Amino acid sequence: MAAEMMLVKPISKFASPKLTNSRTCLSGRRFSTVIRMSATSTPPSPATATSKSKKGTKKEIQESLLTPRFYTTDFEEMEQLFNTEINKNLNEEEFIALLQEFKTDYNQTHFVRNKEFKEAADKLQGPLRQIFVEFLERSCTAEFSGFLLYKELGRRLKKTNPVVAEIFSLMSRDEARHAGFLNKGLSDFNLALDLGFLTKARKYTFFKPKFIFYATYLSEKIGYWRYITIYRHLKQNPEFQCYPIFKYFENWCQDENRHGDFFSALMKAQPQFLNDWQAKLWSRFFCLSVYVTMYLNDCQRTDFYEGIGLNTKEFDMHVIIETNRTTARIFPAVLDVENPEFKRKLDRMVVIYEKLMAVGQSDDPSFVKNLKKIPLVAGLASEILAAYLMPPVESGSVDFAEFEPNLVY
Repeated sequence: MAAEMMLVKPISKFASPKLTNSRTCLSGRRFSTVIRMSATSTPPSPATATSKSKKGTKKEIQESLLTPRFYTTDFEEMEQLFNTEINKNLNEEEFIALLQEFKTDYNQTHFVRNKEFKEAADKLQGPLRQIFVEFLERSCTAEFSGFLLYKELGRRLKKTNPVVAEIFSLMSRDEARHAGFLNKGLSDFNLALDLGFLTKARKYTFFKPKFIFYATYLSEKIGYWRYITIYRHLKQNPEFQCYPIFKYFENWCQDENRHGDFFSALMKAQPQFLNDWQAKLWSRFFCLSVYVTMYLNDCQRTDFYEGIGLNTKEFDMHVIIETNRTTARIFPAVLDVENPEFKRKLDRMVVIYEKLMAVGQSDDPSFVKNLKKIPLVAGLASEILAAYLMPPVESGSVDFAEFEPNLVY
């Protein structure tokens, strides 16, 4: 996304915005500021220093407002929603077709590493190295979060609806594969996330089932558009291909896409989540939450995106617009993200959030920090509310949002 609205030209209903290349290769760029990592490592004791140096230092996640979360839900309500005797809207044929799609496991042999990974990691030094470590860490945490949720849903729904339960189990397979691949990437930097520790020590956020559907559908679809956009860009601009993990994004993003299609089918089977005024309000709320979170996160990490030749804000707006168009096929209402005012609001949120971060990192006493934060929090809330209250785009139809297992990108 661009710093000014003019950098993103008005987009027609079917055109895709052109992404601007930053002609600076990641391996040769200098930075004037140190990138602060969102994880901290615990120094090994002398007795275990040797063994840990071989396996890599295990890292613990430092929590922040925008850190990827772990989720749980009301599993008893989930069981009722997918009970075929209670819910007559469940389309067994559609779910069986989806199950066969997941059983095919197109990416079973895709995530195979080679020596290129370690060689590329060794070339990245200083702040650049920290940027990639943070990217791998956050991505691994997000994928592992999906694995835990899908695994538990697969276990809980096994008796109620074996077909849906098996799909959740197969999706947890995909997420575990992604998380493991990313954690292996961290080993190239002599680090590793302690996923076992995360499972036990991380706080879990509770979402009602319908909120899980909205949020996870958006998460999977926005993941698809992020991965495929980066893949296409680097294929056209190979001089920015500074770490080989991006070469895997073409097939990888299809896992995200299939997961999103499954959640689309789940929502079609629960029309009460799509066909009233509350559904419209919640749809817009989750769209805004996901888009704002991504925008604020990425605008803190512009060095990463510039390092692979992307303009951060243009990239994010492209992803938001394409995700919104996809989401409009199933959600009853979406945000008018192609209205130039929407991006202006996002940019104002970035400015306010940067000021909040600066206050938090200052040496002021805690009570002074809290006083300084009050007007900033109010300003951020005001911008978010104003974006939410923009006239929405009426969209979505359970009748027309058909399942497409072989979406062409």
